[in-house]
Amino acid sequence: MANQASAEGLNAKYPIFTQVNETITGKVVNRDGSPVGGATVTIVETGITATTDESGNFTISATIGQTLSVSYDGNEQLVKITGTTVSVTLQTKDTTIAEVMIVGYGSQKKADLTGAISQLKAEQFKEGINISVDNLMQGKIAGVRVVQSSGEPGAGVNVSIRGIGSVRSGSTPLFVVDGIPLSNDAVSASAPNIGLGNAQAKNPLNFLNTSDIESITVLKDASAAAIYGARGSNGVVLVTTKRGKKGEPMFTYDTYLGFSSVIKKLDLLSADEYRSALLDKSYDHGGNTDWQDELYRTAASQNHSVSFSRSTDTGSYFASVSHMDQDGIVKNSDFKRTTVRINAEESFFDKKRLKVKVNLTASDIKENGIPNGANAGSDGQVIIHALMANPTRSVYDASGNYTNFNMNAHYNPLYLLSVYSDKTNTFRVLGNTEATLRLLPGFNYKLNLGIDKTMSERNTTMFPNITDRTPKGSYVQANLDSYNVLLEHYLTYDLSLNKNNFSLLGGFSYQKFKSTGTYFGVRNIAAQGDAIPPDINPGYSGDAFIPGAGYAQENELQSYFGRINYNFDQKYLLTASIRADGSTRFGDNNKYGYFPSVAVGWTVSNEDFLKDSKIVNELKLRGSWGQTGNQELPNKITKASYSLSQSAGYYFYSNLDLINGFSVNRTAYPDLKWETVEQSNIGVDFSLWNNKLYGSMEYYNKTTKNAILYIPTPVLSPTTFYYRNSDGQIVNKGLELTLGSDIIKNENFTWNFEINAATVKNTVKNLSVTDITSGEVSGPGQSGVTANIYKNGYEAGSFYLLNYTGIDANGKYTYEDVDGDGVIGQNDKKIFEGPIPNLTFGINSYMKYKKIDFGFSFIGQTGGYLLNNTALNLSINNLASDRNVLKGFADSGASPTNQPQLSSLYLEKSDFIRLNNVRLGYTFDSDQLKWMKSLNLYVSAQNLWTITSYTGYDPLVDTNKASGGNQSLGIDYTTYPSAKTVLFGATVKF
Repeated sequence: MANQASAEGLNAKYPIFTQVNETITGKVVNRDGSPVGGATVTIVETGITATTDESGNFTISATIGQTLSVSYDGNEQLVKITGTTVSVTLQTKDTTIAEVMIVGYGSQKKADLTGAISQLKAEQFKEGINISVDNLMQGKIAGVRVVQSSGEPGAGVNVSIRGIGSVRSGSTPLFVVDGIPLSNDAVSASAPNIGLGNAQAKNPLNFLNTSDIESITVLKDASAAAIYGARGSNGVVLVTTKRGKKGEPMFTYDTYLGFSSVIKKLDLLSADEYRSALLDKSYDHGGNTDWQDELYRTAASQNHSVSFSRSTDTGSYFASVSHMDQDGIVKNSDFKRTTVRINAEESFFDKKRLKVKVNLTASDIKENGIPNGANAGSDGQVIIHALMANPTRSVYDASGNYTNFNMNAHYNPLYLLSVYSDKTNTFRVLGNTEATLRLLPGFNYKLNLGIDKTMSERNTTMFPNITDRTPKGSYVQANLDSYNVLLEHYLTYDLSLNKNNFSLLGGFSYQKFKSTGTYFGVRNIAAQGDAIPPDINPGYSGDAFIPGAGYAQENELQSYFGRINYNFDQKYLLTASIRADGSTRFGDNNKYGYFPSVAVGWTVSNEDFLKDSKIVNELKLRGSWGQTGNQELPNKITKASYSLSQSAGYYFYSNLDLINGFSVNRTAYPDLKWETVEQSNIGVDFSLWNNKLYGSMEYYNKTTKNAILYIPTPVLSPTTFYYRNSDGQIVNKGLELTLGSDIIKNENFTWNFEINAATVKNTVKNLSVTDITSGEVSGPGQSGVTANIYKNGYEAGSFYLLNYTGIDANGKYTYEDVDGDGVIGQNDKKIFEGPIPNLTFGINSYMKYKKIDFGFSFIGQTGGYLLNNTALNLSINNLASDRNVLKGFADSGASPTNQPQLSSLYLEKSDFIRLNNVRLGYTFDSDQLKWMKSLNLYVSAQNLWTITSYTGYDPLVDTNKASGGNQSLGIDYTTYPSAKTVLFGATVKF
């Protein structure tokens, strides 16, 4: 009877049909046709269920006329069964709530996030030539500013997140590649100064093939970044490389051929204009040369990348080989990179209890540079020589040799290029092994063991020449060997109790960094072509002037960290974390720093009053507070340093022998500790009208405390300066906005449009010194002159200059007499607005109509200023000294005999809007090409046009002109110009 009663109850719930059951096969796809794996398929009348495989296919037993319920990620759809084959197009709500985001030490659904986190996928950064990962973020994430330090291939890039937060420690975020935090130290050797300035080390992120990158995640607020503690103050960028994907094995070939030219030319006097402006006609040499045309070229670039990926039931595999060859737009400069990557993951034992993942990349980079050191003074850069070169001179003389200008500190730029060689070879290997062991359901142990090893050699040669810069020639070889070893253990536990969901993380991390360098130099070398080049056989000729020398640096970081994520009923969210970091870089009394954070969230759209809303698909409010640190400082600075020398010695014994004495080079300061960044954040995420409008808004307040400064020591100290923490603060406040819309989204046509914008207000407070200056200015008579100032109440790096007021009747420059003493001097300097734009923005759009795709992006900024140091060198008495000038200077009425003087005359707005990328492509699919899966042909352009009032090459530039270790901001000095590029590419999938 009990069994009969149970049967009656079942029949009441699921009425019995007299039809015979049939095997129903079907497929579930999204509206764009992509398969939906993991969807639950239920027969409403019987309760029988099935799950779709990775191809969206399912098989289930049912009868004709019954109803299928298909559910996936909170979306449910009912379909009547009319035959033995069923096709279901899932009409999901257009919301990103189910998207999985990479976070520190794991991943979370976007619905569960409480911090300010932005993520880019591979399809969002496929346009144009991008050597390094930092370029891929430009204009795509609110609050992230990417600025070229130079347009030279492979040159460094300045990335800042939510403003500038330090005087000495830089503003570069922490980059983490597949779980390995990278050092921000240089990984390629820097060139010495052999009379042409120090060429900077190359971008340390150049080693990654950008085609291998799956996603880039930016952790912007302290809640998201605090899990990285002492290195998270400038934000964290997580880079994840590609894995094998479910489905058939995929073989992909990416290639492009590009052509680049200088983004613009400076408006100098032409030969005829120069002749008309001359006072001394002996400076007319009878030629007609555009020296910019002679120096710059149309440069070709090519890239080839081959990858293979596949996924099995137990693991996934991805392998790639790539080669990039990019010529620079300045002759004799280029960048070549070959990379190999292998990512493999496999599972073992019962129910995939043990998972082992291996990531390995190796890159070999070869670069040729030009003489263009930022600290070369007024006469040591090839670009300033080209800009100053008299346009009535010829490149070659009557004998076919380079024309000798016969001038002190001013040379034929093409000749200077010909006698200079700068070759850098860098080999880097980055790899890690991750093992995850499931101890209990939901309880996992993870081991992460990684290594980052780099070897770099730089050979810099100045052959004997007719200039006054090392005329007998010199050669220097610099070598750099560095490694970074990582060991991490951590436990994770996921638990659900009714509507309570917990995710716990606890772990330990140890990282050791070591770099060693050697260098030597010879001079009086053989003339070019007369002997074996010194970079091949440095001992063949020459006299040693730098005997074999070297250095070693080592530091360690030991950390403990923990985090808890909690949500109740998918509505109320809590995240809390803490990290304790111990570093050998800091004083004995402050080895450890502690970095807590807490964040809360409320998913309003999951409340009953909005759950079924046709307007609001997603609405979440967030708030966070936390602290992060900054340890980007030189090693050993807390320790005293001594040296032995005769100058500090004394005479002893009866024969008065000179005994070496010791002197103190550095004062110990054992109390030194981290700069601490405290940040609060309030945000809202939303999606309306099925993604017709979606986005996020943020307000942040970010304050750097305990600023580390290099300041005068107390009276009677053995040295005059030392490092110490100050009460000084740098405050960044601002708003961030991201808005997007899936304007059209159907089977044949999709159109997505996004805009992001960010404001920042930067203020220096509570400095314990009157001011700090930086930003060395180059030019005749500018030795020791600086342009930047850090002072209480002003923006970091504000400009400190004479106030230019005009030109008098005699053509002389006039300046404001601030102190009223009738004499223009240092006391007449004023503080002007700073270099940090108060608004940055990006506009990105993507359209696809059937097989045609079209995308474009704009970037822009307003409210910042640049000091045009190049214009300072081209707006002086050059017409009276056989050199060229800017056309604007010649037409201004200024006297050709004016002496160079730094002033607000050279301060210009850096506002601009730029068509950053545009791309048009067409995809041939397997229906058109039987022997391949797809072929996408495209044409793309970068930096196509820029609207700006800035008169230099590029308003988006920042030359490194640091002074005394204090970072400079917003100075443009004969920087290697940016390029505009057109390329033709293809992506083939087999």
